[in-house]
Amino acid sequence: MSESDVLPQDAPSNPLDGTSVLVTGGTGSFGKAFVQRALDLGAQRIVVFSRDELKQSDVRALFHDDPRLRWFIGDIRDRERLRRAMHGVDVVVHAAALKQVDTAEYNPVEYVRTNVNGSENVMEAAIDAGVRRVVALSTDKASSPINLYGATKLCADRLFISANHYAAHHETRFSVVRYGNVMGSRGSVIPLFRRLAAEGRPLPVTDRRMTRFWITLPQAVEFVVDSLRLMRGGELYVPRIPSTRLVDLVEAIASGAETVEVGIRPGEKLHEEMIAADDSRRTIRTGDRYVITPYLAGWGYEPPVGEQMPDGFAYRSDTNDLLLSVEELKTVLDELD
Repeated sequence: MSESDVLPQDAPSNPLDGTSVLVTGGTGSFGKAFVQRALDLGAQRIVVFSRDELKQSDVRALFHDDPRLRWFIGDIRDRERLRRAMHGVDVVVHAAALKQVDTAEYNPVEYVRTNVNGSENVMEAAIDAGVRRVVALSTDKASSPINLYGATKLCADRLFISANHYAAHHETRFSVVRYGNVMGSRGSVIPLFRRLAAEGRPLPVTDRRMTRFWITLPQAVEFVVDSLRLMRGGELYVPRIPSTRLVDLVEAIASGAETVEVGIRPGEKLHEEMIAADDSRRTIRTGDRYVITPYLAGWGYEPPVGEQMPDGFAYRSDTNDLLLSVEELKTVLDELD
């Protein structure tokens, strides 16, 4: 299947050229990488929206006070601040969220206020401001969630897909991108393992059977850009990415290092999932991605051309046909440095 079979006829070759873009959570690992890519692709104006003034100061220095960047201190819990920040914006990438699984179990209301209510505010503000395209970042933990964090992200996913009903008579369209763990990001286990190995200390392994999906930060950013290019509103995009065994990751980082099994943390899964079996009948494979189509699509959604996945298909890290070997992991880790 060629790209021309997958692309909508009027899909832009570069969805960011000459646009005004807003990134929530713009000072996080993904946010910084996306801002750089947006600048490279010719974005005319980029609004970096986040809560932490120190992080904003650090990132401003990182980008040498580029005049194309605008810096908004704000919280996605504040809808009026979002409305002000989105004035004149064409594209929104919603990356802000609370993300720690175990912290969510102890602070559930805070996660609901940010991940659910905050996402609703982004949705409403985008429609009010006449934003054209909105992509929200999801997580593999939102598929068949067993923890509070995953449940809030699943709720946010459904909010953004259903937002197309609210915006049916407006120009604004919403889609979601769901992927797995990001190698080398702020929350990644890789820096921890490297530090402990350098200190000659045992590496904590939650469970030796554990598997995870992995994606690099540049790959995640490019997948979001491509999704902005492909989207018509209502799609939940899932990349075909490799999995790895946790024990193989340890071996790739510190061959022969001592490990200690510490047990799965509260709310953690042994294996992750990005597409549940019950979603198979709504899932289409198009090239390097799966598209989970909406349950209801009153705004006139047309599914993409592609391969309908068989009934009962599930996309899980332990049954993934793309599994990184130790040597392949070493190559990927070298590219991160």
